[in-house]
Amino acid sequence: MAAGRIVFLNGTSSSGKSSIARELLDILDDGVFFHLAVDGFNAMRTMRDLTQEDLDTALRRTRMGFHRSIAAMVEVGNDVVVDHVLSEPWRLIDCLTLLRPADVLFVGVRCSLDELTRREEVRGDRPSGLAALQYDLVHRHGDYDVECDTGTASPRECAELIKEFLPRRPTPTAFTRLRARYLGVDHELPTTGHMRST
Repeated sequence: MAAGRIVFLNGTSSSGKSSIARELLDILDDGVFFHLAVDGFNAMRTMRDLTQEDLDTALRRTRMGFHRSIAAMVEVGNDVVVDHVLSEPWRLIDCLTLLRPADVLFVGVRCSLDELTRREEVRGDRPSGLAALQYDLVHRHGDYDVECDTGTASPRECAELIKEFLPRRPTPTAFTRLRARYLGVDHELPTTGHMRST
Protein backbone atom coordinates (compact mmCIF):
# COMPACT_ATOMS: atom_id res chain seq x y z
CA MET A 1 0.00 0.00 0.00
CA ALA A 2 1.43 3.39 -1.03
CA ALA A 3 1.94 5.91 1.76
CA GLY A 4 -0.18 9.04 1.77
CA ARG A 5 0.99 12.61 1.30
CA ILE A 6 1.40 15.21 4.04
CA VAL A 7 0.88 18.94 3.56
CA PHE A 8 2.45 20.17 6.80
CA LEU A 9 1.43 23.73 7.73
CA ASN A 10 3.60 25.34 10.41
CA GLY A 11 3.00 28.80 11.84
CA THR A 12 2.10 30.71 14.98
CA SER A 13 -1.30 30.80 16.58
CA SER A 14 -3.67 32.97 14.50
CA SER A 15 -1.43 32.83 11.43
CA GLY A 16 -4.23 31.32 9.32
CA LYS A 17 -3.24 27.64 9.16
CA SER A 18 -6.74 26.31 9.82
CA SER A 19 -8.25 28.63 7.22
CA ILE A 20 -5.71 27.44 4.63
CA ALA A 21 -6.36 23.81 5.60
CA ARG A 22 -10.11 24.25 5.02
CA GLU A 23 -9.44 25.78 1.62
CA LEU A 24 -7.06 22.95 0.73
CA LEU A 25 -9.68 20.33 1.53
CA ASP A 26 -12.01 22.20 -0.81
CA ILE A 27 -9.61 22.48 -3.78
CA LEU A 28 -7.36 19.40 -3.61
CA ASP A 29 -9.10 17.08 -6.04
CA ASP A 30 -6.57 14.30 -6.61
CA GLY A 31 -7.24 12.35 -3.43
CA VAL A 32 -9.14 12.29 -0.14
CA PHE A 33 -7.47 14.61 2.35
CA PHE A 34 -7.99 14.83 6.12
CA HIS A 35 -7.32 17.95 8.21
CA LEU A 36 -5.35 16.95 11.32
CA ALA A 37 -4.98 19.91 13.69
CA VAL A 38 -3.04 19.97 16.94
CA ASP A 39 -5.79 22.20 18.41
CA GLY A 40 -8.29 19.42 17.70
CA PHE A 41 -6.20 16.98 19.71
CA ASN A 42 -5.85 19.47 22.57
CA ALA A 43 -9.63 19.94 22.58
CA MET A 44 -10.16 16.22 23.24
CA ARG A 45 -8.30 16.45 26.56
CA THR A 46 -10.12 16.74 29.88
CA MET A 47 -10.26 20.40 30.90
CA ARG A 48 -10.16 20.07 34.69
CA ASP A 49 -7.55 22.11 36.54
CA LEU A 50 -4.06 20.60 36.57
CA THR A 51 -0.83 21.65 38.19
CA GLN A 52 1.58 23.30 35.75
CA GLU A 53 3.81 20.22 35.85
CA ASP A 54 0.90 17.87 35.11
CA LEU A 55 -0.37 20.15 32.34
CA ASP A 56 3.07 20.32 30.72
CA THR A 57 3.33 16.52 30.83
CA ALA A 58 -0.18 16.10 29.38
CA LEU A 59 0.51 18.58 26.58
CA ARG A 60 3.77 16.89 25.64
CA ARG A 61 2.06 13.50 25.51
CA THR A 62 -0.76 15.02 23.45
CA ARG A 63 1.66 16.38 20.87
CA MET A 64 3.61 13.12 20.76
CA GLY A 65 0.33 11.27 20.16
CA PHE A 66 -0.63 13.80 17.49
CA HIS A 67 2.63 13.17 15.62
CA ARG A 68 2.12 9.41 15.76
CA SER A 69 -1.46 9.77 14.57
CA ILE A 70 -0.19 11.63 11.50
CA ALA A 71 2.28 8.83 10.81
CA ALA A 72 -0.40 6.15 11.24
CA MET A 73 -2.86 7.88 8.91
CA VAL A 74 -0.25 8.28 6.19
CA GLU A 75 1.13 4.75 6.59
CA VAL A 76 -2.19 3.25 5.47
CA GLY A 77 -2.46 5.58 2.46
CA ASN A 78 -4.39 8.60 3.70
CA ASP A 79 -3.49 12.08 2.47
CA VAL A 80 -3.43 14.65 5.28
CA VAL A 81 -3.17 18.38 5.84
CA VAL A 82 -1.39 18.94 9.15
CA ASP A 83 -1.96 22.15 11.12
CA HIS A 84 0.78 22.55 13.77
CA VAL A 85 2.86 25.02 15.80
CA LEU A 86 6.50 23.91 15.99
CA SER A 87 7.34 26.28 18.84
CA GLU A 88 9.57 23.80 20.70
CA PRO A 89 12.56 22.16 18.96
CA TRP A 90 11.63 18.65 20.11
CA ARG A 91 8.34 18.82 18.16
CA LEU A 92 10.15 19.24 14.84
CA ILE A 93 12.70 16.56 15.73
CA ASP A 94 9.93 14.13 16.69
CA CYS A 95 8.19 14.74 13.34
CA LEU A 96 11.46 14.37 11.45
CA THR A 97 12.00 11.03 13.18
CA LEU A 98 8.49 9.70 12.53
CA LEU A 99 7.51 10.99 9.09
CA ARG A 100 9.03 9.86 5.79
CA PRO A 101 10.58 13.03 4.31
CA ALA A 102 9.56 12.21 0.75
CA ASP A 103 5.89 12.26 1.82
CA VAL A 104 6.01 15.76 3.37
CA LEU A 105 5.44 19.13 1.72
CA PHE A 106 6.62 21.48 4.48
CA VAL A 107 4.79 24.83 4.36
CA GLY A 108 5.75 27.92 6.33
CA VAL A 109 2.68 30.02 7.17
CA ARG A 110 3.86 33.53 7.97
CA CYS A 111 2.15 36.75 9.03
CA SER A 112 3.37 40.04 10.49
CA LEU A 113 3.38 40.36 14.27
CA ASP A 114 1.11 43.41 14.14
CA GLU A 115 -1.50 41.48 12.17
CA LEU A 116 -1.20 38.44 14.46
CA THR A 117 -1.80 40.67 17.48
CA ARG A 118 -4.84 42.24 15.80
CA ARG A 119 -6.28 38.81 14.99
CA GLU A 120 -5.80 37.61 18.56
CA GLU A 121 -7.72 40.61 19.88
CA VAL A 122 -10.57 40.03 17.40
CA ARG A 123 -10.76 36.29 18.11
CA GLY A 124 -10.73 36.61 21.89
CA ASP A 125 -10.30 32.84 22.32
CA ARG A 126 -6.51 32.73 22.65
CA PRO A 127 -4.23 33.96 25.44
CA SER A 128 -3.14 37.51 24.74
CA GLY A 129 0.42 37.57 23.42
CA LEU A 130 0.53 33.88 22.46
CA ALA A 131 1.47 34.54 18.85
CA ALA A 132 4.16 37.01 19.96
CA LEU A 133 5.67 34.34 22.24
CA GLN A 134 5.75 31.87 19.35
CA TYR A 135 6.81 34.35 16.67
CA ASP A 136 10.60 33.91 16.85
CA LEU A 137 10.40 30.18 17.58
CA VAL A 138 8.20 28.47 14.99
CA HIS A 139 10.33 29.29 11.92
CA ARG A 140 13.74 29.12 13.65
CA HIS A 141 14.79 26.03 11.65
CA GLY A 142 14.63 28.25 8.54
CA ASP A 143 13.82 25.71 5.81
CA TYR A 144 10.58 25.06 3.91
CA ASP A 145 9.49 23.69 0.57
CA VAL A 146 7.04 26.56 0.10
CA GLU A 147 5.98 29.58 2.14
CA CYS A 148 2.94 31.85 2.19
CA ASP A 149 2.07 35.07 3.97
CA THR A 150 -1.53 35.38 5.14
CA GLY A 151 -1.05 39.08 5.73
CA THR A 152 -0.68 39.67 2.00
CA ALA A 153 -2.56 36.71 0.49
CA SER A 154 -5.97 35.22 1.28
CA PRO A 155 -6.32 31.65 2.62
CA ARG A 156 -7.63 30.60 -0.82
CA GLU A 157 -4.64 32.17 -2.58
CA CYS A 158 -2.27 30.41 -0.18
CA ALA A 159 -4.08 27.11 -0.75
CA GLU A 160 -3.87 27.54 -4.52
CA LEU A 161 -0.11 28.17 -4.27
CA ILE A 162 0.28 24.98 -2.21
CA LYS A 163 -1.90 22.97 -4.60
CA GLU A 164 0.19 24.14 -7.55
CA PHE A 165 3.41 23.20 -5.78
CA LEU A 166 2.32 19.81 -4.33
CA PRO A 167 2.94 17.67 -7.44
CA ARG A 168 6.39 19.22 -8.00
CA ARG A 169 7.95 19.10 -4.58
CA PRO A 170 11.70 19.79 -4.51
CA THR A 171 14.31 17.06 -4.30
CA PRO A 172 15.42 16.75 -1.59
CA THR A 173 12.44 17.97 0.39
CA ALA A 174 12.83 20.37 3.31
CA PHE A 175 12.22 17.44 5.68
CA THR A 176 15.11 15.56 4.04
CA ARG A 177 17.42 18.55 4.50
CA LEU A 178 16.26 19.08 8.08
CA ARG A 179 16.75 15.40 8.92
CA ALA A 180 20.32 15.68 7.70
CA ARG A 181 20.87 18.73 9.88
CA TYR A 182 19.12 17.59 13.08
CA LEU A 183 19.40 13.79 12.95
CA GLY A 184 22.57 13.32 10.95
CA VAL A 185 20.74 11.35 8.24
CA ASP A 186 22.79 12.04 5.12
CA HIS A 187 21.49 12.35 1.56
CA GLU A 188 23.09 12.88 -1.83
CA LEU A 189 20.20 14.31 -3.78
CA PRO A 190 20.51 17.69 -5.52
CA THR A 191 18.93 20.64 -3.75
CA THR A 192 16.36 22.79 -5.52
CA GLY A 193 14.76 26.02 -4.36
CA HIS A 194 11.38 26.58 -2.76
CA MET A 195 8.55 28.94 -3.56
CA ARG A 196 7.10 31.79 -1.58
CA SER A 197 3.93 33.76 -2.11
CA THR A 198 4.00 37.54 -2.35
